Amino acid sequence: MIILGIETSCDETAVAVLKIDKKQDSLTIQVLSNVVSSQVAIHRKYGGVVPIIANREHTKNLPVVFKQAIQRAFPNSKSISSKIDLIAVTQGPGLLPSLLIGISFARTLSWAWQKPIIGVNHLRGHLVSFLLPERKRKIKFTEFSKIFPAICLLVSGGHTLLVLASKINKVKILGETRDDAAGECFDKGARLLGLSYPGGPAIAREAKKFSGRELPFHFPRPMIDTADYDFSFSGLKTALLYKLRQLPEEKKKELRPALAYEYQEAITDVLVHKTLSACQEYQVRSIIVGGGVSANQRLRDKFVKQMKKKNLSVRLMFPLLHYTGDNAAMIAGAGYFAYINNSREKHTWKTLDAQANLSL
Repeated sequence: MIILGIETSCDETAVAVLKIDKKQDSLTIQVLSNVVSSQVAIHRKYGGVVPIIANREHTKNLPVVFKQAIQRAFPNSKSISSKIDLIAVTQGPGLLPSLLIGISFARTLSWAWQKPIIGVNHLRGHLVSFLLPERKRKIKFTEFSKIFPAICLLVSGGHTLLVLASKINKVKILGETRDDAAGECFDKGARLLGLSYPGGPAIAREAKKFSGRELPFHFPRPMIDTADYDFSFSGLKTALLYKLRQLPEEKKKELRPALAYEYQEAITDVLVHKTLSACQEYQVRSIIVGGGVSANQRLRDKFVKQMKKKNLSVRLMFPLLHYTGDNAAMIAGAGYFAYINNSREKHTWKTLDAQANLSL
């Protein structure tokens, strides 16, 4: 099966073509193309994504990105529609002005090509992104029994939640953020520190400048000791704000690496602690981490260190770095699993619509 994936949930315009061959004992996943056009440079001066600008840029970029993805996947083919078996498009959650562009484009293709179409939950895309290969990968079905059940940490600019996945298509939310997402906390913290957007990479770069000597201050780890699996990061941002207000101007620049370091430590400490607690309670076989924040190297290192310290013999899986951010290959992959799980349903362009607040 060849799946065309389309992703426009926020500020990345992405199109991918994924080929998945199902054999008696295995799946072979091949990424034929995966094209992403980022709007980061445009939104940087605003310190975050402006929905109406994102809508305009998606409208302009999507036909170009689509053409590039198709040409890379089928360089010598003239009959594109005959190659595609399924169209998968992000239905939500996300920014409604952005989602509508991808949905409208995908529905038009489905109508013109007479192909089935399926709306994909953006978060399920991040959940399956660890399966995506550089180019091609064979996975035996017995491998899935070694992965699931799993605890999944889905952490990005718009979402932070812990999920128990008993199967790849069967999930239960254990906890989520009550206010800011972790990625949003990084963005707001970077703005307070005078760093660039997006905040996660900017704070990570600044934190590397910290000498490692003893910190003259400490930030709170919000909700780290609560009995649930919810998160809260707005108080951490406020703690940074108050600390900056206490410092004279000349000290702010001098202490900026230390502030960035401790801020990143606070966020990653909470994420790792909550995830490992859930892992121990539910006795899962693996931990899956997905979303833009999963690219953070300190988060990755801390998971490995803490799992070793706690003697946890579960598998730890992250996506390849270029699949951590929003991309269409993960949407195509999630679309495939959703489609085969509901193959008897009628998947038509007539009933598909964007859902900005779509739940997992």
